[in-house]
Amino acid sequence: MKNAIAQLVQQALDALKQDGTLDADIVPTIKIERTRDKQHGDFASNVAMMLAKKAGCNPRELAQKILQHLPQSADLVKAEIAGPGFINFFLAADTSQRVIEQILAAGEAYGRSDIGKGKSVQVEFVSANPTGPLHVGHGRGAAYGASVADLLEAVGFDVHREYYVNDAGRQMDILATSVWLRYLELCGEEISFPVNAYKGDYVWDIAATLHRENADELRHSRESVFFGIPVDEPEGGDKEIHIDAVIDRARALLGDKQYRQVFELGLNTIREDIRRDLEEFGIVYQDWYSEHSLMHSGAVDNAIERLKMSGHVYEENGALWFKSTDFGDEKDRVIVRDNGQTTYFASDIAYHAEKLERGFDRVIDVWGADHHGYVPRVRAALQALGDDDKKLDVLLVQFAILYRGGEKAQMSTRSGEFVTLRELRHEVGNDAARFFYVMRKCEQHMDFDLDLAKSQSSDNPVYYIQYAHARVCSVQRQLEEKNLPRDIGRGQANLSLLTETHEQDLLTAMTKFPEIVEKAAIIHEPHQLAHYLRELANFVHTYYNAHTFLVDEENLRDARMNLIEAARQVLANGLRLLGVSAPESM
Repeated sequence: MKNAIAQLVQQALDALKQDGTLDADIVPTIKIERTRDKQHGDFASNVAMMLAKKAGCNPRELAQKILQHLPQSADLVKAEIAGPGFINFFLAADTSQRVIEQILAAGEAYGRSDIGKGKSVQVEFVSANPTGPLHVGHGRGAAYGASVADLLEAVGFDVHREYYVNDAGRQMDILATSVWLRYLELCGEEISFPVNAYKGDYVWDIAATLHRENADELRHSRESVFFGIPVDEPEGGDKEIHIDAVIDRARALLGDKQYRQVFELGLNTIREDIRRDLEEFGIVYQDWYSEHSLMHSGAVDNAIERLKMSGHVYEENGALWFKSTDFGDEKDRVIVRDNGQTTYFASDIAYHAEKLERGFDRVIDVWGADHHGYVPRVRAALQALGDDDKKLDVLLVQFAILYRGGEKAQMSTRSGEFVTLRELRHEVGNDAARFFYVMRKCEQHMDFDLDLAKSQSSDNPVYYIQYAHARVCSVQRQLEEKNLPRDIGRGQANLSLLTETHEQDLLTAMTKFPEIVEKAAIIHEPHQLAHYLRELANFVHTYYNAHTFLVDEENLRDARMNLIEAARQVLANGLRLLGVSAPESM
């Protein structure tokens, strides 16, 4: 309804442009808001106050001119001026009732719009290093990113979902070396496992595969591996220096071909594990973009050359630095180390430049909140390259903290002491996980209450919403079991019988759904949809508990059946946008 009123106001403004009241080049932002007090109408706009100065008259005068040119509409009883120049709009009594016909006709399409038509958006989310399974912290970024993408698609944007695979950095070398060391243990070598290596059970599993496929072919003695290697942290050494030395030794002993074999096994195993986890979580990507491909294609070298040509790089201590402080960053950043290796940041610069080269109108990165300091340097690099950094939106997501029985679960990927996303899904189900993850703003800390997520009570929001949907389905089954006829057309013709307060509340709530979807999509806040669904479910439950639907009077019965079927459809549509199912029985 907000959009319909906005279109009426736009037509009035167009008429004022034609008669010279407004300049033709004025492009107003028309804001239509629901009123808090029904005495002031159903909707209000401050458009006259915003344009009064440009029109050369006071707001009330302009508001009067807008009303004089406002087209007639069956949805409006009247529109009047209030206060300093607000325009209040009063809806016809049957306007909210017509939403039932709209919902039943549109079905799964109700709530969708085309405000983003013709615009493309790339949403990159999760993008966890393929060095271990996804844990419950990654799950929040997955659920949030997927919901943002689905909401944008629902309002007309062409959405491209992408996972950036960090398959070329130091962490991958640590993983490969960790796998090889576990392999050596399976071969019978006694290994002092590095503090900074990956220690999860999944490393043993990959090492076991390596051993099954190669027997002792890749075996080297413990002495040959650790001779001359700087001591590790427990012996008073530096764990970073130690693991880097072990990586170099692994490369030297195995040679390029065998080292790459170990590297690829670790990468491919974990990447496919992540892919399967996300697909089972209801998340499918159009592209899994490889960092290694950027290097192989020369995109990283090209980006560095472009930065050199822009004059924003310099050499110091054998390394190449990007002058990100020229663009407001707190310090300059290394893009090529003194050993000639490019940094992860250099790859990220090339990746973001390549995103924009692909022609997306907007690029959205969903990152963990611990990357907040990374945002200014990426923007700085795009500016230095001459790209439009305003096309980039970075949405920061706080990791969820899991509580089981009131105790906090561990989250250390390196040590292997963490709860995986797969374990969470198996314990609480996809629906609870997807919904709980988007219940709050992404930048807010989130405590994931495992016990609540599993409970079958009104305190569990996803259960409460799904139960409302299932209750409507149960009424439909009762109708069939009692062999009562249903005539949808007769129900539509008798919507005027829906006069109960609970019915009016439900009707009003359903008219808000398209507005909620658009707002949640544009400002990237799926929690607004989650809260709306909880409110709508409450209206359904309250109505269900207060009134009988299958009454003897067939006109009223059909009208009520149409009403609750429309409510069921809205619940199903909203849940679908959050990646949650709408069960017919519970």
